[in-house]
Amino acid sequence: MAEAQQSGQGGLYRIEQALEAVLFASRWLMAPFYLGLVVALAALLLIFARELIERLPELINMHETDVILWVLLLVDLSLVANLMFTVILAGYENFVSRMTAENHRDWPSWMGTIDFSGMKLKLISSIAAISAIHLLETFMRPEKLDIAVLGWQIGILVTIVAVGLLLAAMDYVSARAKALEARH
Repeated sequence: MAEAQQSGQGGLYRIEQALEAVLFASRWLMAPFYLGLVVALAALLLIFARELIERLPELINMHETDVILWVLLLVDLSLVANLMFTVILAGYENFVSRMTAENHRDWPSWMGTIDFSGMKLKLISSIAAISAIHLLETFMRPEKLDIAVLGWQIGILVTIVAVGLLLAAMDYVSARAKALEARH
């Protein structure tokens, strides 16, 4: 009877191990998402280059406000690209596979140090910066100022900042709880 029970548990253990192996291997299903984001990053680069090529010849004759708006667009594109790059590298490293610094001479200092919590805060701060740039662009065009749109943009920015502060507070409380647990 004990042998039958043990062999039954052994079978369940093997099934559990196989299931866990499949679940763990399924992390590689995320890799195509990151590759797709690399393609989207290349698309952003093309848009950035197009903006430079189209606008540089006009730069001498552009009004100051138009130059500022153009620069804000370029900054906006670079912030979105930075956001995507962070998601690609940190997401891959956190959810798919570790990368080794020895293979990469220009290894970013933040790689390997950003956990999911840090990635959330970087993402929300980038989104807040992008939202703030859009708000600034609205202010730079007073002739096209729509109070309803301005109100929505301010509301969205305040909401994003509030979410960021709440995420940071939750991470702080969680870290403090872990530190207290470790002491006891």
